[in-house]
Amino acid sequence: MVDDRLTRADGSNRSAVRADSPLFGELLLKLGIVTPNQIEEALALQSLNGQRLGEALISLGYVTREQIQDALGEALGLHNAPQGFTPAQPPLGELLVGLKYLTVSQLDEALALQRRTGRKLGEIVVENGYCTYKQLYEGLGLQNRVTGRQEPPARSTQPHEGGHHRVMVVDDSPLATAFVQDGLVSLGYEVICFQDPYEALEQVGKVQPAIVLSDLDMPGIDGMELCRRIKEGPSRAMPVIILTANDNDTERVKGLRAGADDYVNKSASMDELAARIESVMRRTGETERMRKLFARYTSDAVVEEILKSPDSVVLTGEKREVTILFADIRNFTGLADSLPPEQTVGVLNQVLGGLSDAVLTCGGTLDKFLGDGLMAVFGAPVFREDDALRALQSAKMMMAFMVELRQRAEAEWATTRQGRPLTLELGIGINSGMAVAGNIGGAMRTEYTCIGDSVNVAARLCALAGPGEILVGERTVELLAGHESNFEELPPVRLKGKPHPVPLFRALW
Repeated sequence: MVDDRLTRADGSNRSAVRADSPLFGELLLKLGIVTPNQIEEALALQSLNGQRLGEALISLGYVTREQIQDALGEALGLHNAPQGFTPAQPPLGELLVGLKYLTVSQLDEALALQRRTGRKLGEIVVENGYCTYKQLYEGLGLQNRVTGRQEPPARSTQPHEGGHHRVMVVDDSPLATAFVQDGLVSLGYEVICFQDPYEALEQVGKVQPAIVLSDLDMPGIDGMELCRRIKEGPSRAMPVIILTANDNDTERVKGLRAGADDYVNKSASMDELAARIESVMRRTGETERMRKLFARYTSDAVVEEILKSPDSVVLTGEKREVTILFADIRNFTGLADSLPPEQTVGVLNQVLGGLSDAVLTCGGTLDKFLGDGLMAVFGAPVFREDDALRALQSAKMMMAFMVELRQRAEAEWATTRQGRPLTLELGIGINSGMAVAGNIGGAMRTEYTCIGDSVNVAARLCALAGPGEILVGERTVELLAGHESNFEELPPVRLKGKPHPVPLFRALW
């Protein structure tokens, strides 16, 4: 039992509740809601399944969730009142003690000084070094929330819109954590709480919450640092909302720069907090849709760049300058005729896997596979000044990969002397120019691609390329002027659809 007494501002006394007791079991006893035997039984169940004490009491049928919520309100200074009656503000000092920011003796000293000087209690406790301004603001925020508290709508049988999301709450204050948890649980959310931010970081990957709510002011690492570490780790796509009683613009900007998706004052109602959660979840859902759309085509780095500025990506169609690369395996049809089907597919996957790796490594977009070849785009959906250079580097990496593949095949054949060594060759065509980029297709299937004359020229240059040859169009060579790229000028060639011969170059690698 707890014997401490809290001195109220009006001079009356009421029993304190230790904020570190399991969901305020002592208060439940004081209110006559449970018996000591029921507490003991719930503690035994808690030791077996790790539930919070309140949840254990609910599962045993000794209390209702409404009774638990009322007990938390009592711990915050919220007194039972007739329906429609707005309760008076709970004493600030009592809240600060409940939040473990003040001791009872410190509150007694501050109240005595307040009676002598008439000054505000908040000013006294901060000046005496008993708590910080941020802790004071948190107490004031909870005080305001209690004053305007209404019965939570989710006590009805209908879950809140978007309920059933798993929410991780990180706050070193047991009282604040329990209050947020019970409020969100009553709104239909699944809530997992951590009072240690380091433990929260360790468990975020395992818990896989839909969203993280973090207090700003915590020991060890604060909410902004927790957010930054989440955003820089494997769970970087996970949305984070920072909860704070310090709502000044400087702190808000710092939080947003740390990667926070929203910044909510602790005095906000539970309904407003739920609405903010749903708003962030909708934005996150759209971001994930973009991520999944482009993850099939391009590298993670390009996807992240797209997500940083999604307004710059036009999916419905836009005209822009791009560099197109076509690569085609030479003599693969003849080889396929001599191999079993499963071996044919295995060889093709091995080759196309190496070629697509070269595209993604150089920051290109893998447009499509074309049987025994592929098409790649550099400059859409993300434009870079060195797109032409990236395309040429990708082509050279492809050629180096094919050389290595042949060498491995010849070494294996020399050992086994079975069949014949793999002698695949590659031809590549590269061209730059204006093209229309966007989602092309119908209602059942669409794909992001580029169309236009520059694309057709690149495809025809690939068809002209001999084994081990990279043929390059005139515009690409112009874009590469000043770079250490060597080209051999070839006689102009006539291409289908072109009224005049087209300048032609061979890249030396």
